[in-house]
Amino acid sequence: MQTFIASNPEEFAQQTADFLFQRIVQKPDFIVALAAGETPLLPYSRLVEKLISERVDISRCTFVGLDEWVGIPPENPGSCAYFLHNVVLGPLKIKGDRFKLFNSQAPDLQQECRNMDAFILSRGVLDAMVVGIGMNGHIGFNEPGVSAKKHSHVIDLDANTKSVGQKYFTEHTTLSKGITLGLQTLMDARQAILLANGARKASIMRKALEGPLSIEVPASIMQQHANGFIFMDQAAASELTIKQNGA
Repeated sequence: MQTFIASNPEEFAQQTADFLFQRIVQKPDFIVALAAGETPLLPYSRLVEKLISERVDISRCTFVGLDEWVGIPPENPGSCAYFLHNVVLGPLKIKGDRFKLFNSQAPDLQQECRNMDAFILSRGVLDAMVVGIGMNGHIGFNEPGVSAKKHSHVIDLDANTKSVGQKYFTEHTTLSKGITLGLQTLMDARQAILLANGARKASIMRKALEGPLSIEVPASIMQQHANGFIFMDQAAASELTIKQNGA
């Protein structure tokens, strides 16, 4: 596990963007799963700007959505799909056969999970999976207590996730379930990339990176990944006892 601690949010975003940019350039058929949300917004924006300005050929790259709120349509601004289309897929002009997002309104969500797993398997494995961390330690919608052996699955959302999730919506929205890539998908990925910024994430980052490996803090599984990369700003890293930048 390598950690990269930036001095401020702008540097955090640039470090993350540069890391992903280098991997895409090195592997033209790069396959990456992307989280949505506040934390990756600036890193993705910087990545998109660099890919466009340097005219990188991404026609063979494949993008996968990490998760989605069950029952929320993609045109809802609070949905993960809306975020990814507006921040990444649209600006990069990614064609429909080069990305796969969960359809959280599918009549058979279990089949939707199988479809996602089959889509990834048809392309081998994920080269990278980019995740954030929730205040309760979740990554994706892998909530505390989840099995580490799951691939794509549907899950009941934790009370904390339901509450915090309201910030993405303009009016109160009923959030009860999520559909997500699982922790086994993360472990199968060639690289796992965890992003965290802000002082509010300091306590949970300490538990995830320096506490015991526990399903009660799903993000602690990053400690076991052979190629785990942690990108933080100083605020998110402020409670860590060991602060070491990766090379």
